[in-house]
Amino acid sequence: MVSEPKPAGLVHPLPGAIGLSHLSAYDWEAADGVCGGSPHLHLVCTEAYVVTGGRGAVQTLSPDGYRDIPLEAGSIAWFTPGTVHRMVQGGDLRITVLMQNSGLPEAGDAVFTFPPEVLADPDRYAAAAALPPGTGPETAAAARRRRDLAVEGYLGLREALVAGDNGPYLEFQSAAARIVRGKVPTWRKLWREGALATAERTGAQLDALAAGDPGYLGAATAHEAAPTRLGGFGMCGRRDEYALPGTTLPGTTLPYQEE
Repeated sequence: MVSEPKPAGLVHPLPGAIGLSHLSAYDWEAADGVCGGSPHLHLVCTEAYVVTGGRGAVQTLSPDGYRDIPLEAGSIAWFTPGTVHRMVQGGDLRITVLMQNSGLPEAGDAVFTFPPEVLADPDRYAAAAALPPGTGPETAAAARRRRDLAVEGYLGLREALVAGDNGPYLEFQSAAARIVRGKVPTWRKLWREGALATAERTGAQLDALAAGDPGYLGAATAHEAAPTRLGGFGMCGRRDEYALPGTTLPGTTLPYQEE
């Protein structure tokens, strides 16, 4: 006999308190002739691309220098905090994105590679990063302008790094840290209630098992979810999103989140 599902409303986040979304890389051509997304970095979250279809690449800037990592169906690439990354479209590229610390990326853990003069002015940065609500032509045009501005700054960073000058890259990291500093108390709360609480729950379960008490297994259950918004304009491409525990969906409360 199949039991009735429990009432809607998820209690726990996804395994490991990760974030999940699906992306279809932008096919807009940028100033350098490359089609793709808006270069940016994350301050405290590692991001992973699981390629589900098509082909393309992710361009990265880090202390390792400049890399162009090929992407095709079945491949995985991931990058740690501070790594500038740019998704490049090569032909129907589709990706499932796994994000560390579910909720923090949506709360602003991402900074675009805008030119230095934009990064230096918080109001100017906020205006350049924001998008109108919805998924219509006005939002698409704003997303493309945002992408183009991020590529403008990115190309300067890349040129310097390839030439052996990591100064502009390090200056960008410092600027990014200044931009997000005021968000840290909110991020810490999300982390404590999400990723940290998940890890601590495992610790409590291990303690119970060590004591010979499997009683917590009496709360076992299954959950399900479906995308709650399709085709939103993300940093890298069109984005399908899930309303999962620990996440703040774009368009709700915070100014620098993806739209």
